[in-house]
Amino acid sequence: MTTLTRVERTLAIGHILSMAFGLAGLLLVLPNPDFIASLPPIGKTAFAWSMAGGGVMYMLLGMSAVAVYAYRTLGTWHFLGFMLPALGISLTSELLGTSTGFPFGEYRYLTGLGYKIAGLVPFTIPLSWFYLGFSAYLIARAGLNNKISQNWLKLLASIILGAIFLTAWDFVLDPAMSQTTMPFWIWEQPGAFFGMPYQNFAGWFGTGAVFMSVATLIWKVKPFNFPQSNLGLPLAIYVSNFAFAMIMSLAAGIYIPVLLGLIVGLLPVVVLYRIADKQTDTIPENLVKVSFNNG
Repeated sequence: MTTLTRVERTLAIGHILSMAFGLAGLLLVLPNPDFIASLPPIGKTAFAWSMAGGGVMYMLLGMSAVAVYAYRTLGTWHFLGFMLPALGISLTSELLGTSTGFPFGEYRYLTGLGYKIAGLVPFTIPLSWFYLGFSAYLIARAGLNNKISQNWLKLLASIILGAIFLTAWDFVLDPAMSQTTMPFWIWEQPGAFFGMPYQNFAGWFGTGAVFMSVATLIWKVKPFNFPQSNLGLPLAIYVSNFAFAMIMSLAAGIYIPVLLGLIVGLLPVVVLYRIADKQTDTIPENLVKVSFNNG
């Protein structure tokens, strides 16, 4: 195991543990003020820190784990070729959304997610777009790699599926984070889908599809060895973040978004991961050469 692999796994474990710690605080500790009052000073300090910085920490760890993985498996050009469009385009969409209502609808962020860029969007939000978007796209691309012969169709399908998987996560996350005991954002424009406008999901799909398309074009400039296996970290990132959102929603009695997320997100992601993994059984190398010059 290389040093980078150890760092990547340590960051991923920290990401998952910090989400578990956050769940415990939001679902078990926060609703019980008597328990909080009974904590010793060090316990109260830890709880105050988790409420103030826990959301920031788990997103920083998730972004760092995926960044190390992307650098290790894809190289600098392809790592930055995905990360920079994901960060820039998602931040632009979020700034537009919080100032104009386009493309998500009218909403605003509260506290708990870190410093707000332009006083509107926590700096951690684009990080989550990157690490969830990258994980969703990579698994979609790997699962379809040997299933579609026409390169342009394979790339298009990967972008569409990756954006759908990213949006499916929001099906589950948004109700949990905007309408529970301690909301992190609120909708100024209440909608018909558990308090959210349907426009929100079009905005999520569109934003994800745009930065995945830009990244695909950047990747096309330099053909590279596309990871056909070794997808455990992207799967762990997607599944753990989906589980976090699912537990939050279920605890609040929100069930339909969870079901939709399972059908269009989590289950297809697992299926494509299994397909990608099985394809390596018939290929002598773990990395499959992908040509971007045929379409």
